Amino acid sequence: MQMAGRIYIVGMGPGREEMMTGEALYALEQADVIIGYTVYLNLLPERFRDKELLSTPMRMEEERCRMCFTEAGKGKRVALVCSGDAGIYGMASLMYEIGREYSQTELVMIPGITAASSGAAVLGAPVNHDFCVISLSDLLTPWGKIEQRLKAAAEGDFAIVLYNPSSHKRKDYLRRACDILLAAVEEERVCGYVENIGREGTKAEVCTLRELRNREVNMFTTVFIGNSGSEIINGKLITKRGYQIERDHR
Repeated sequence: MQMAGRIYIVGMGPGREEMMTGEALYALEQADVIIGYTVYLNLLPERFRDKELLSTPMRMEEERCRMCFTEAGKGKRVALVCSGDAGIYGMASLMYEIGREYSQTELVMIPGITAASSGAAVLGAPVNHDFCVISLSDLLTPWGKIEQRLKAAAEGDFAIVLYNPSSHKRKDYLRRACDILLAAVEEERVCGYVENIGREGTKAEVCTLRELRNREVNMFTTVFIGNSGSEIINGKLITKRGYQIERDHR
């Protein structure tokens, strides 16, 4: 079957060119049109600003996806950009769902650096053992299911990464999540959070779970909660892999 158009689904990481993969940069160079949420388009490196840029506002994700297929149907090479990795709380799955209606359009996934990786690098090594990622946004997931997943993560002693910990309408969600975790985890469990990862004004803090409960964060913050073996080493949040280190007793 001859393919009609191609869509690159591009994870652009935090948006800074130095933190985008070579594959992502190549896909954007090859694209005739770049489509995305307005905020993400504004983060694009300057050299892509002369491309045809199309956007839709927040909560118009389906319309944005269909716009991609419409442009690809004209024979254009399209890049849909998402922050982080498009396959991690991004648009990839929706593109594949809608793509069933456009079987002649080729979809090409381009991975990007997600906040769990880029934020971890700022804090040290908080996810260096088994970990899970949980979004606190209940826009598409019922809070009851989020609560269930938080409990399971605590009981399984996973290091935990929290995406979307707060917004204007969900100011108390991080506190609610901490209360759920505190039912199974000690108050002194080491934690950290990073705001504006890889962008201007990056800010990182380490704290205990008890302290985290009362911290104010925003929607551009990613939160890290250590497991029972995590600790702060030289100001960095470290989740140990389990190596037995031979100490120098000289």
